[in-house]
Amino acid sequence: MSIDRKTPVAIPQHGPSRRSFFQSVAAGFYGTALAHLHAREVAAESAQTSSPHGATPRDLRPRPPHYAPKAKAVIHLFMNGGPSQMDLFDPKAELAKRHGETYFKEIAEEVENPGAAGALMRSPFTFRRHGQCGNWVSSVLPHLAEHVDDIAFIKSMHTTNLTHEPAIYKIQSGQMQSTGPSVGSWVVYGLGSVNQNLPAYIVLEDPKGLPINGVENWQAGFLPPIFQGTRFRATGSPVLNLEPAVKHPASVVELRRELLGRLDRIHRGRRPGHGELDARIANYELAARMQLEATDVLDLRDERQSTLDLYGVGNKVTDSYGRRCLIARRLVECGVRFVQLYINSQIWDNHQQIESGLKHACDRTDQPIAGLLTDLKQRGLLEDTLVVWGGEFGRLPIAQLTGDRSVRTAGRDHNKNAMVTWMAGAGVRGGVSYGTTDELGFAAEEDRVTVQDWHATMLHLLGLDHERLVFERNGLEEKLTSVFDTKLIDGILA
Repeated sequence: MSIDRKTPVAIPQHGPSRRSFFQSVAAGFYGTALAHLHAREVAAESAQTSSPHGATPRDLRPRPPHYAPKAKAVIHLFMNGGPSQMDLFDPKAELAKRHGETYFKEIAEEVENPGAAGALMRSPFTFRRHGQCGNWVSSVLPHLAEHVDDIAFIKSMHTTNLTHEPAIYKIQSGQMQSTGPSVGSWVVYGLGSVNQNLPAYIVLEDPKGLPINGVENWQAGFLPPIFQGTRFRATGSPVLNLEPAVKHPASVVELRRELLGRLDRIHRGRRPGHGELDARIANYELAARMQLEATDVLDLRDERQSTLDLYGVGNKVTDSYGRRCLIARRLVECGVRFVQLYINSQIWDNHQQIESGLKHACDRTDQPIAGLLTDLKQRGLLEDTLVVWGGEFGRLPIAQLTGDRSVRTAGRDHNKNAMVTWMAGAGVRGGVSYGTTDELGFAAEEDRVTVQDWHATMLHLLGLDHERLVFERNGLEEKLTSVFDTKLIDGILA
């Protein structure tokens, strides 16, 4: 048989071409390398170090502080909206003297809404000195004025942004982005909790709604999810879906929990290094333990009427915030590490009608906060509980005018250059007024305090060194105070 050599012969292909073979091999190398890197990352996550605890904490068991603490717990009263410093704690005689004088040109770059900017505006409220220390307090805070000898006012604090969202991120997490863990999460990451039947970090939100930035205010960020805040309601069931729809005998419930625990441990053992899985299992176990204690701690029926009256519970204006202040005391009494209170909307954001608006905000919070300080002190809890008050920034000394441009309806715009915060309780020198602002209250002047200084001081009182409380991420040692120059506010420390 002869073959025509000009006619091509089809050779059957039993495998990939040489080109496709090497492409597949190369892709396989990439996949293998990627899998190897991922395995290293998971292993590194499991072996991260956080001095002085060794392995990265991933549970709520109590952990030793870096040094002997003054405080065991924190109650953070967050006044979202930006309270006006010169109308509450920092009166300015020069501001009253120069009332009506134009001042816009001097601070034009610091005004968020230039079109509404007016002249210098004196405070509509009167001030008096109180206590043995003689600290100034506005007439709209008569109850808090009785506690000035227990309070350290920080009058020279300032921040870096005059818009609510980034300023709130900054005060909560030290960063102006939404990715950072909140200060409460850092505290619980460092110390854990002495009560395993309640969350270590509890948020008492306002029943009327979430604050600006919502649940990101108490997020764990890049820390393990177990350290995020847990929202509690002040009325009704503290946590939604906490109670089972159908009641079962205690023995059946116990057997069911034991079986679920064994299955969870098997499942987790096959998937090491998954922080979200660990947190989810831990949260389910905590929810089971919470069913009894969480309901009891929020039940105020065993409180004396005199205690309820102290906080303003039952009064239409003060009931909501007073109830949450009282619950905060009960929570720290039960060993909860960090309790945070919010108030709905922006009642401190007084862009207009500051005389009535600021008074309304004070009416809602003044008696409850004073009641909290009184109650903590008479129970001996103020000795190891740190109470912190403040917003995300302060206000300008000039008027912010509305449509009729009348001083009668004027408010104050945002001010990042000056704000007043205060601390009381464990390790804090009472009766102190730390730092000053300029003659008009526009900017912090002497002994200036940054947000990171404020955070570091809070950690210090809890026995934590802000330089040593770290979380390794992407080869960096992340800190609450980040890489900023930071100092303790020594002038307020006992």
